[in-house]
Amino acid sequence: MVHLMDLTMVISLLQPDPETYKLFDDVILMLEGQIVYQGPCKDVLEFFESIGFKCPDRKGVADFLQEVTSRKDQEQYWYKTEQPYRYIPIPEFTRAFKAFHIGQKIETNIRTPFVKSKTHPDALVKEKYGISNLDLLKACFHKEWLLTKRNYVLYIFKTFQLTFMSLVAMAVFFRTEMHVGSLEDGGKFFGSLFFALLIVMFNGMAELLLTVMRLPVFYKHRDSLLYPAWAFALPIWVLKIPLSLMEAGIWVSITYYTIGYAPDASRYFKQFLTFFAIHQMALSLFRLLAAVARTEVLANTLGAFTLLLILVLGGFIVAKGKFHF
Repeated sequence: MVHLMDLTMVISLLQPDPETYKLFDDVILMLEGQIVYQGPCKDVLEFFESIGFKCPDRKGVADFLQEVTSRKDQEQYWYKTEQPYRYIPIPEFTRAFKAFHIGQKIETNIRTPFVKSKTHPDALVKEKYGISNLDLLKACFHKEWLLTKRNYVLYIFKTFQLTFMSLVAMAVFFRTEMHVGSLEDGGKFFGSLFFALLIVMFNGMAELLLTVMRLPVFYKHRDSLLYPAWAFALPIWVLKIPLSLMEAGIWVSITYYTIGYAPDASRYFKQFLTFFAIHQMALSLFRLLAAVARTEVLANTLGAFTLLLILVLGGFIVAKGKFHF
């Protein structure tokens, strides 16, 4: 966020690790309500060396800054062996910093009146978000792609699962035949299509848990005006299109001709497009249910209930003409 939006951020930390400490440009060391040091990280060790304390080579700078001002641990860092050690209290550190060149520069800057005419135009808030809509979308796409790569095991498992289930469907409905001019065996084809619908819908249920887990972070970011809701939702939908194309392609490629559907290329692609649309619908439906429920228990309950409605009203378990209202 700091690098992307070029912001200034103040973060309070206690004993950060060396890798975290290196991410900061400036450090403010406060003790007993007084500022002991405030300035660039690269100059903090020089300041304490000017007083008589040196950070060992294998010692983390953050740990050194916390211990060098402590009565208990201060003596071990004293390196002016020609002078006897004495405990240096916090007020003396504060006076030494004011005499240090960094402290003098700060004092000079404070005394110099600020010319408001030189204020940067971006200092005043003119837009709701810190960067343009295109940059927001790029950042959200990058974040979503990173999360997708982290969850690659889930998508690989779902691909193998779909492949296995398509082989099962192929074995169950292998070379199904329909008598010409008769609907006597139409139930077999209807059953295979219903089985495919069932598998595609169950595959979409994985979005329930993934979405519920992400909602707290999304609401926090949205309320902090980091990005709008559409910038969060659009990359999720776009990056799931290749997944839907792949799953629809695997299912139709394995089952279409082996089950015995019409050997027509146009109908093959129509079924492929239909399963692609159904998979996209399933993903979007379960994301919607997760957004409405917001909790894992309620989302699973709503998801199971919705799936039950789709299956019962699909026309295969109970025929359309058999419903009595």
